[in-house]
Amino acid sequence: MARTSGRLLDEIAKLATDAAGVAQGVRREAETAVKSQLERLLSDMDLVQREEFEAVRDMAAMARDENYALRADLQALRDEIASLKTAKRTTSRKPAAKKPT
Repeated sequence: MARTSGRLLDEIAKLATDAAGVAQGVRREAETAVKSQLERLLSDMDLVQREEFEAVRDMAAMARDENYALRADLQALRDEIASLKTAKRTTSRKPAAKKPT
């Protein structure tokens, strides 16, 4: 009887090991199927990849900084034009007419 129960336990252990192997295989296949479905779904959604997003974000930040610098340059030029106009008005006044002697 001990021999029969030992063999029975060996068979049960073998079945459990085989079942675990089958379960792992099924899990891997399910993961692969889900992953491929998700990749297909995401590619159909026309989403942007992270690297592309970061590159465009950096370009926008550089353009914004350049815009601020150009705005400051433009304001400086406007201020200079205004000061030149003011200086021109003060120097272009005609001198008072001389009285006849």
